[in-house]
Amino acid sequence: MKLNVFTLGLIFIFLNGFNLFSQDIPKKLLAIFAHPDDEQTIAPLLVKLVEEEIEVTLVIATDGRLGVNEYNDYEAGDGLAEIRKQEMLCAAEVLGVNLIHLDYHDQLKAGEGFDGHIPHVQDLIFELKKIVKKIQPDAIITWGPDGATTHMDHRLVGASVTQIFVSQQWEKPIELFYFGIPSDLISDERAKTLRGQLRSYLTVQIPFNENHYDKAYQALLCHESQYPPGVVGKIKMDRKQLGKTIYLRQFMAPSQIRTSLF
Repeated sequence: MKLNVFTLGLIFIFLNGFNLFSQDIPKKLLAIFAHPDDEQTIAPLLVKLVEEEIEVTLVIATDGRLGVNEYNDYEAGDGLAEIRKQEMLCAAEVLGVNLIHLDYHDQLKAGEGFDGHIPHVQDLIFELKKIVKKIQPDAIITWGPDGATTHMDHRLVGASVTQIFVSQQWEKPIELFYFGIPSDLISDERAKTLRGQLRSYLTVQIPFNENHYDKAYQALLCHESQYPPGVVGKIKMDRKQLGKTIYLRQFMAPSQIRTSLF
């Protein structure tokens, strides 16, 4: 039996198409944080993944309108929010990531009480869910329960992402990771309780190199309203104490149903 070119082509696609198409589909990471400049927490990893041709999308939830500090003389409000929006665009370009910068208020309107805060946060949850459904990432990184600094926005954004993650069965498998700092790298006992985690929980430990490190801090220079160049230099030196590793804790669902606590 003779096979024509069209039939041979179909057979080739059937036998080999899965491998071909799977190689053409890049892995996707969705990194979701609270404020412009929060991305710095995992910036060396973002640089590394972009270099490895992973499709990286960075979501920043708030506008940073309350980001006044000892390094600037800005007034809180719309003007500062616009400045930080431009700074975030600059940083995303340096890192090479796709940026989705939402416009929720810094501190998520906590100062407006229950009636201001709760609708604002609920809107954020539904908008983040739409982003997850649209991007269909292979992995998500966000804040864990500690929020790294115990900042309420950090913790609430991380909790919101977790709730979205566990609320439904997704079309494709997604892995959820939380940024973490090993307790043994924190000398202060108070800080260790507030933000440290045992290494036995931080089972994803991703190394990065000096080039990734340098580019990450080049991106931090974009956030000039928050960190003047001299301060960035000090932060960069201090970060070296953590070594050239990003530590992550994976959210793990139980594999069995239990009928007793003990």
